[in-house]
Amino acid sequence: MGLRLGACIFHLPTAVIYGSLSLFVSILHNVFLLYYVDTFVSVYKIDKLSFWIGETVFLIWNSLNDPLFGWLSDRVFLSTQQPGAEISSPEVVLKRLKALSHNGPLFAISFLAFWVAWAHPGLQFLLCLCMYDSFLTMVDLHHNALLADLAVSAKDRTSLNFYCSLFSAIGSLSVFMSYAVWNKEDFFSFRIFCVLLALCSIVGFTLSTQLLRQRFESGGKAKWDQESTLKELYIENLSVPPEKRITLAEYLQQLSRHRNFLWFVGMNLIQYESWGMVDTETPSSYSCSCLCSGVSYIAPHLNNLYFLSLCRRYGVYAVVRGLFFLKLALSVVMLLAGPDQVYLLCIFIASNRVFTEGTCKLLNLVVTDLVDEDLVLNRRKQAASALLFGMVALVTKPGQTFAPLIGTWLLCAYTGYDIFQRNPLSSVVSAQPKLESPAFLKPTLRQGCFYLLVFVPITCALLQLLSWSQFSLHGKRLQMVKAQRQNLTQGQAPEVKTI
Repeated sequence: MGLRLGACIFHLPTAVIYGSLSLFVSILHNVFLLYYVDTFVSVYKIDKLSFWIGETVFLIWNSLNDPLFGWLSDRVFLSTQQPGAEISSPEVVLKRLKALSHNGPLFAISFLAFWVAWAHPGLQFLLCLCMYDSFLTMVDLHHNALLADLAVSAKDRTSLNFYCSLFSAIGSLSVFMSYAVWNKEDFFSFRIFCVLLALCSIVGFTLSTQLLRQRFESGGKAKWDQESTLKELYIENLSVPPEKRITLAEYLQQLSRHRNFLWFVGMNLIQYESWGMVDTETPSSYSCSCLCSGVSYIAPHLNNLYFLSLCRRYGVYAVVRGLFFLKLALSVVMLLAGPDQVYLLCIFIASNRVFTEGTCKLLNLVVTDLVDEDLVLNRRKQAASALLFGMVALVTKPGQTFAPLIGTWLLCAYTGYDIFQRNPLSSVVSAQPKLESPAFLKPTLRQGCFYLLVFVPITCALLQLLSWSQFSLHGKRLQMVKAQRQNLTQGQAPEVKTI
């Protein structure tokens, strides 16, 4: 029985094993997002100054570490000509799998550091956040980079992304299981639960990366034997000097000339702004807010499975454009319905979050297409996948960081309500306000929240449609880029003596 199970695991499709890595990330990360603030505020009693210092340092580090780690990982791939030092595709994949096999277990260990008090709360908060985000960034960068390195065709990449969404949805169930053990007064059961999750993640990362490495080591060894025979007949062109290594400044200059990259990061920045601002402006006192919050954990992944089936049929560009039009239409309908339709408003909030987060997950496929175009435009030896994902994050993550600040400022400017200076009014957004509260404040605040909830998506959708209309990497151009990438990566055999 054990041998049969081992044989079944060994013969699993590569897409399934690749997607399973998302499971071992999501089972930890969703629990982290839900409980880390409550743990330090309610259990460890961190002071307000230490909390905001830790959050500020974390937000800065969170924006900078993606391009930093991407540069350290992929700078060797930026040169275009280095005779005698070719890097094959299996070698790149093995390099990323090795990084995942090391950083995956370390990510799980850093997750455990939150749930045991081992230092002053302020110091522990700062160190845990930065350490956790560092390993999470390394895992995300190399996992996303494999999406571009394992496959070139849109069909294969969509299949890889499909299994990522499927396993992420399964991993989201850890949030619902955590409700049974979460207790601020008795933390022991929750700690045991987190240890079990971390052990599952460590075993999963080790097993999955080992299976993938065995496949590519066997395939790479056969290719290496073939290439070593050809290299005996290789005629090195001495008249072509080896090209120097590209510096960071030169790489940034190349990106500044990459027109589709610039339009994409502009659109993606608005996407993350919209995501963060909707979360900020969603009133927590709506009667269905718990349902909306619970649905928003798992629904984007399940919804993404349907979106990916549409991507196979119509292409990613058309699906993303359709989602922008859908977001615009739903916002206009909600605006016409008005703020008194509470249940419709709850459905709108949940659907807006689901569509916004689902679109963010689809955009990884667009980044892989940009990786192909960057390879073709600059004629690189290998695609700098992790570096390009890191550069996209450098531009978009600050948008997610500043979105709550912008949302809070807009709410204060429109209504005069300052969340830092006035006690939260629990009933200001209810359908029937209490008589003892100031009546002139409540309609203003209710209307302010409502109009921001509908006008922010409307504005963002219009700006995104404008940016997306300028994005040309689709249709025939995308097919041409993919064909050229396949020629560059597969047609690099050395010249053979004519017999």
